[in-house]
Amino acid sequence: MKELKKRIRNIPDFPIKGIQFKDITTLLSDPSSYQRAIDLMAHRHFNKGVESVVGIEARGFVMGAAMAYKLGVGVILVRKAGKLPYRTVSAEYALEYGKDRLEIHEDAIRPGMKVVVADDVLATGGTVAAVADLLKRLGADIVECCFLAELTDLRGRDKLKGQKVFSLLKFKE
Repeated sequence: MKELKKRIRNIPDFPIKGIQFKDITTLLSDPSSYQRAIDLMAHRHFNKGVESVVGIEARGFVMGAAMAYKLGVGVILVRKAGKLPYRTVSAEYALEYGKDRLEIHEDAIRPGMKVVVADDVLATGGTVAAVADLLKRLGADIVECCFLAELTDLRGRDKLKGQKVFSLLKFKE
């Protein structure tokens, strides 16, 4: 895990002053690191009846699509408002630096569908909590919320009570 952690670069004061951004593009551009991370994140879901992976815009698409491919299941996209072409269900959420809105197609989830939520970094938990709310409203069975990395000091897990949470890498800020 130390080698994977070294592949993530810190960008201070991005997107605003005071935020220590974890830039995963350096890990993604290294084929062996990216493959290792996806293998480790996906492997835990083999033989668990997962029907789809839910990727959160935008870097969650990179994690979610690769995990879905590895698991042999579909991928469902959760996007920012106005980006999906069909009827949607939406939720507002708070970021470390503001507010935003996420949407999912209203027919993306069947009641009882087993899904894994995938994203790059668990920070304050607002984004993934909004996604979990959307998925529950549509009747999904969330097997796990799975992250490449977690910023433990921001306590994002606290917003995911009742959800199984896995982070491949943990960073103390």
